[in-house]
Amino acid sequence: MMKIKIFLLFIFCISSSISFSDEVTFDEWLVSFKNDALDQGISNNTLETVLSNAEYLPNVIKYDRYQPEFYEDTKTYVTKRTSNKKLKNGITLYLKNKEVINNIEIKFNVEKELLLALMGIETNFGKYLGKMDIISSLATLSFDKRRSAFFTNELITILKLIDNNIIDYQTLYGSWAGAFGNFQFMPTTIKQYALDYDNNNQINLKSIEDSFASAANYISSIGWKNENPCFIKVNLNQNVPIKYLNTSAKKISFKKKFKFFKKYIDNPETINIDENLYAAIVTPDKDIVPDSEILKPAFIVFNNYELILKWNRSLRFALAVCTLKNNFKNEL
Repeated sequence: MMKIKIFLLFIFCISSSISFSDEVTFDEWLVSFKNDALDQGISNNTLETVLSNAEYLPNVIKYDRYQPEFYEDTKTYVTKRTSNKKLKNGITLYLKNKEVINNIEIKFNVEKELLLALMGIETNFGKYLGKMDIISSLATLSFDKRRSAFFTNELITILKLIDNNIIDYQTLYGSWAGAFGNFQFMPTTIKQYALDYDNNNQINLKSIEDSFASAANYISSIGWKNENPCFIKVNLNQNVPIKYLNTSAKKISFKKKFKFFKKYIDNPETINIDENLYAAIVTPDKDIVPDSEILKPAFIVFNNYELILKWNRSLRFALAVCTLKNNFKNEL
């Protein structure tokens, strides 16, 4: 028995030693990452100028583990982000930049109200762009194991954009997650959709021209349809099968034509909408907010709503954007 205990203790010590030796510090990881980046074609000059100053930011990990949309109920989340003050600030920004925004609306066929809503909720119209060093944030999240592959790709992408003189690295201060500019574009979104709308040979997503055009280009490219509905709030009756209730933004399931869901809605005759539009039911509080009602709040959502989820995978975010868009529609 004693021999068995000694043997187990020996195994434990060996495994602990291996585990300890496997732990890599951020600085050690950074050296390895630079080598990988060089292999992917990023210049040594960019790596030495930009990446060598990257620091591990513990607060970034804290923010990654706690995000308010996972804890606030829908009413609280949406109300805070669609206030009358936000509406007034958006109208003020629009009036100051009316010609540019109107031209972008026409060129990309995307409602100005949607663009204003996205900017308003993302950065409060440029007032809260974030002060985190984006390179350090992305490096921290790339080093962290939880979503390393995703953020490693984002970090490589932003370094390539810097290397190609598309983005000025000295302007790269933004959110803890590495999002940048008036509309909080991630590096891969910048690469795919951002535009030098003012033709000054560099993309500046903190300017009205480049940021609005880039946002319009993105939302148009993924299929936004002007005047199509985003969502309608409904009261569900008790007959609705639980399987039809979507509670996650990862994938909206059980989509049917709107007329299919009418039998599960109280007073469906009051809803004036094309019955042949494909729709789904979303109950955003059900699996997240403690003691929430199973069927309340409930929303019938359409394709435009799902497109907002591609922008930000949050049921509440999409509801807030569409709500603020409609509020602007009533004022502009």
